[in-house]
Amino acid sequence: MIVVDRKHAMEAILEAKLKQNKTFNQISEAVGRHPVWVTSAIMGQQSMSADEAGKLTAYLGLTEEVALSLQSRPMKGSLDTPVPVDPLIYRFHEITQVYGTTLKALIHEMFGDGIMSAIDFEMDVQKKADPKGDRVVVTMSGKFLPYRKW
Repeated sequence: MIVVDRKHAMEAILEAKLKQNKTFNQISEAVGRHPVWVTSAIMGQQSMSADEAGKLTAYLGLTEEVALSLQSRPMKGSLDTPVPVDPLIYRFHEITQVYGTTLKALIHEMFGDGIMSAIDFEMDVQKKADPKGDRVVVTMSGKFLPYRKW
């Protein structure tokens, strides 16, 4: 058996999702995990257990090779260019350019000198109806990790 690489596994999953008219929410329900985490795994940024990968591939009718790929350790970070060119991803880059120092100052004032973990981390994306146009609500929650002195 040849293990499919992460990129080809992602392409196979996204193609099956499209052909079967499935949503990330439906796939995540079949896997039994949060939609953001499952989507991140599909995009090659998380490693699934054999059980999770088996549920996903069974739900979409994909091969064991795709399931094995989903279990491999990913290379974190999915963007090839220093500044993203996709408009939606660029806006998040722009947010950190404009508000990054503000976030850092506020977090340091509230917690002290440290960082927000991207490992012990949760994120949620919701749609909020608004008469002036629907709003995107992104909630990020990461454990605070203080810098240590030695």
